[in-house]
Amino acid sequence: MRRRLAALAAFATIFAANNAQAATSDPIGDLIKSVITGSIPGAPGWNVKATLYHAGAKGVGALDSLGCKVVAMRTVAVDKKLIPRRSVLFIKETVGLKMPDGKLHDGYWYASDVGGAIKGERIDLYTGLGAQSMKPAMPLNLAKLSVVKVGDFKGCPPA
Repeated sequence: MRRRLAALAAFATIFAANNAQAATSDPIGDLIKSVITGSIPGAPGWNVKATLYHAGAKGVGALDSLGCKVVAMRTVAVDKKLIPRRSVLFIKETVGLKMPDGKLHDGYWYASDVGGAIKGERIDLYTGLGAQSMKPAMPLNLAKLSVVKVGDFKGCPPA
């Protein structure tokens, strides 16, 4: 794995040296980000302010805006003018958070919900049932997160 990463870094360095736009772009950073997230270099990415929401809160039901069941620590509400619904997102700051089943989060979320207060560069992470479900993710509340679109999904997000 180290040899592959070294080869990728060498390739990116050569590419940067031959690229007239190297001063304004970060091909090595893009390449490393794509290896970590599985995204294509140059894939859409955003720095967004995060808030948390849970079931049981006023106005929050059991279904997202697609009519699918909301999934704890997987469903994210977005401004569909910025991030298209049905996008699979990688949020690196959520890697390692404790999931409801006790496992650690892999960083992947599903943009399947919207909200009236979700405008522009803002997302709302669904944490589960009740206010206590927000505890593992509380450090992310009102924080700026790095979000990268890594794909699309059809139907409903996996549970």
